[in-house]
Amino acid sequence: MTLTKSKYYFEALDNYPYSLPDCLEALNYALSYDPEDADSLCLMGRIYSEMLTDYERAKMYFEEAMQCNVANLNTPLHYIKCLLDNEDLDEAEKLINYALKIKGIDKSRILIQKSLLLEIRCDYKKALEPLKEAKKYSYNQAMADFLKSRTKFVKSKMTKPKKKKK
Repeated sequence: MTLTKSKYYFEALDNYPYSLPDCLEALNYALSYDPEDADSLCLMGRIYSEMLTDYERAKMYFEEAMQCNVANLNTPLHYIKCLLDNEDLDEAEKLINYALKIKGIDKSRILIQKSLLLEIRCDYKKALEPLKEAKKYSYNQAMADFLKSRTKFVKSKMTKPKKKKK
């Protein structure tokens, strides 16, 4: 990462998502200096995925970011979210399994995405398992509270057998 490129990348990151024109201008500069920078490509993917809901174009940027740096810690989490939003569930499952093997990645956040994948598939009982496992990798109270509320929410979606009236 060159100093010039990092300045533009951090400027783009600082402007995201509040000032997209400024973010895009800085991001285009960053990518012109280093078109294979995984973090810059990931941020471009996030813009297409989260702001423009153009999932196919976002996937293109995320895939390029993964090819440029397969060990990048930022790309998998955002790419998984894009895949889930676009209902590419099999691809998301493969990426989740891969991401959990990346050294240094925030496993609790990846496990939350795994739980969401199972929830989308309406497998609520299995969706609770990754949340329970994520607690092991939770190192702050905010994450612990989030996991607790998420578990409660998933449990609320589980159907309960109706009692017959006598």
